Amino acid sequence: MNLPFLKKKDAVAFDIGSNSIKLVQMSQTKKGWELTKLGMAELPPEAIVDGSIIDSMTVTNTLKDLIREHGVKVKDAVSSLTGHSVIIKKVSFPAMSEEELADSIQWEAEQYIPFPITDVNIDFQILGADTEGRGQMDVMLVAVKKDVINDYTNVIKEAGLNPVVIDVDSFALENMMEINYPVAPGENIAMVNIGASITSISVIFAGLTIFTRSIPMGGNQFTEEIQRQLNVSFKDAEEMKTGKKAEGETPIAPAVESIASNLTFEVKRSLDFFLGGSQGSYVSKIYLSGGGSLAPGLKDLMQEKTTIPAEVVNPFKNVEANPKHFDKEKLKDSAPFFAVAVGLATRRFADR
Repeated sequence: MNLPFLKKKDAVAFDIGSNSIKLVQMSQTKKGWELTKLGMAELPPEAIVDGSIIDSMTVTNTLKDLIREHGVKVKDAVSSLTGHSVIIKKVSFPAMSEEELADSIQWEAEQYIPFPITDVNIDFQILGADTEGRGQMDVMLVAVKKDVINDYTNVIKEAGLNPVVIDVDSFALENMMEINYPVAPGENIAMVNIGASITSISVIFAGLTIFTRSIPMGGNQFTEEIQRQLNVSFKDAEEMKTGKKAEGETPIAPAVESIASNLTFEVKRSLDFFLGGSQGSYVSKIYLSGGGSLAPGLKDLMQEKTTIPAEVVNPFKNVEANPKHFDKEKLKDSAPFFAVAVGLATRRFADR
């Protein structure tokens, strides 16, 4: 509950991915959201693998560089996790109050978690009573390995910040969609976030995430295939993939077609699985985000193979950005990279 007389503390958001760290800070005005800080710094390969931090010193130093370069003064920081250390499941529990579930969640959740229950932090969101009158309720269960959370909070602390929330990528994307692409009542939309090494697929219904799946595929595979077929450096291949650099006489479409087909197949399979278990449900649109969403032809192929309209998101669509501080074209070109970070940057905290 947001009480009007409680002062809200600003926070800076960091989307710490396997290829780069994205920084976003926004302020809330009477007109809506305003962008105040924006930055991105690359990480070397193997610094973060499958959502786990391998080289904490490099990640910490990269955070410090971003903070210094962009003059960040705020100390409270928000970040998020993805990958196989994060378990998100929609499950049914006997109908009970939120307080009762909070008291019993440890043993209620144990059967759904593939890790020892003492090794994870658990959270939940009650989605509502079932529609079949079985005395059950649907719950979105979230479990994250404690050691992974500790790794992320430690690098943030070492960078001189105060980690106030470690969220999950799919929920951050839910927040980003809420301010830019409000979902109509009764409408299901799919969110496909294509990171460097992990693609997360989620379905949002009436503003709530009701299905998620992560697959070990991402933008790096497009880049590596361009690199292999065109015999160029990884950096040049990355710039070709995102349209920052012309590919010359050799078109890159054939190089990305096989990867795009595999990724599209996995998205279609995930959505078919969701629809098969949700009678009467449908997905009206697919929104793509992440650096991999810029791969040539991917959006059109996704649309063709799933028969669902697809669109690459602009997380700054309803965010005010002062043209004196932010180049409009550069912002537009880099927008898909910042979808998670924008969602994280909407988090506010009561200063009690």
